[in-house]
Amino acid sequence: MQANLLYGLNDKPKPQLALTAAVQHILASFVGIITPTLVIGSVLGLETEIPYLLSMALLVSGVSTFVQVKRIGPLGSGVIAVQGTSFAFMGALITAGSIVKQRGGSSEEIIAMLVGICFAGAFIEIFVSQFISKLGRVINPVVTGVVITTIGISLIKVGMTDMAGGFGAANFGAPAYLLVGISVFLLIIVLNAMRNPWLRLSAILIGMLAGSLVGYGLGIFEPHTIPGLPLVSLPIPFKYGFDFDWQLFLPVAFIYLLTSIETSGDLTAVSHFCGLPLQGKEYLERIKGGVLADGFNSMVAAVFSTFPNTTFGQNNAVIQMTGVASRYVGFYVAGILALLGLFPIVGALLQLIPKPVLGGATLVMFGTVAVAGVSILSRERLDRRKTIIVASSLGLGLGSMMVPELLTQTPQLMQVIFSSSVAVAGLTAILLSLLLPEPGDASNVAKVEPADC
Repeated sequence: MQANLLYGLNDKPKPQLALTAAVQHILASFVGIITPTLVIGSVLGLETEIPYLLSMALLVSGVSTFVQVKRIGPLGSGVIAVQGTSFAFMGALITAGSIVKQRGGSSEEIIAMLVGICFAGAFIEIFVSQFISKLGRVINPVVTGVVITTIGISLIKVGMTDMAGGFGAANFGAPAYLLVGISVFLLIIVLNAMRNPWLRLSAILIGMLAGSLVGYGLGIFEPHTIPGLPLVSLPIPFKYGFDFDWQLFLPVAFIYLLTSIETSGDLTAVSHFCGLPLQGKEYLERIKGGVLADGFNSMVAAVFSTFPNTTFGQNNAVIQMTGVASRYVGFYVAGILALLGLFPIVGALLQLIPKPVLGGATLVMFGTVAVAGVSILSRERLDRRKTIIVASSLGLGLGSMMVPELLTQTPQLMQVIFSSSVAVAGLTAILLSLLLPEPGDASNVAKVEPADC
């Protein structure tokens, strides 16, 4: 056990201390859990379904966290790894849902399609988990860095659109919207710079609450009417049905492959902060079980009409800050999240967050995702081969995002697959990693310092 840990992996803190630590984990992850569902639902016009979707996102996150922490046989990592809805799938799911909507699909048909492709894709991660240690040639830091950077940059457009009032807003870009959104953005930055750890952990939550109160207080936003909701929201398997389309499935399948590697990195970081070995059979079994649980939990998420789950990385800072690495704290986290998910009023209240407030907050989070990708790339020694891979992948990926009409005269299958900038960047990086020969002389490798970029 690391010297700075107050409670190791299998220690049992007193209930009051465990609950306090659990609340801090929830503060660090709560906004991350609900934001993808809020954004996807609002962009696709699923307003009436959002309360239920949010309830299921919280409930499934609780169940998934329990599975990940408990380690049931080969399933789970056995460490305090909080699960939540993944940001990585947002772009692909918004694109898929938009295509269904353009075809004349109803809200139920949109959700049925998203559920179907996410359910099928979960089996890819389950399969990959069995070979996670052998994919270094195909999924390496260069590929992962490119993909994560592209995910972050592509999502920034969504955040900026919300800051201006949201897709289809009648008064899009109104100065009042921008003022509120930028205020939330700046408040989050200021709080993150504070020394108080509670303020840093709660920065996004406080920023969104303050922005909403100011907006409503100034009369800029009108509170929506909360529809009549049941007291308790019970999970219903495939409530909106099940649909599938190969063309819409492929970009999502590709992201499942990449999130397997992302989860491996997050679990490695958790293991480090918990003072556990980072090599050997025990380590490999932990990573394998964690990625397997990621796939299984994403399948469960699809069954109950929410979006793929992944292991969150923001909770690592909580372990480091509190010195509490006990996995028993994870059971408290799981219980609280599941309990919140049972009450649809929670989702309905979250839906009242004005779009500019959501945009100001998510802009920080999406930018952080992009920075994480850049950080991965900066740790690599970029020789000529890797530089070509990174440049080509980002060029094609971001180019397809900036000029979406590029493929309007190509077959529909190609339009659907390559409408995702993440898929374009990732596939390019993988293909070039396989096709371009490795440098024969390691002495020719030159590290590119940040100042050179």
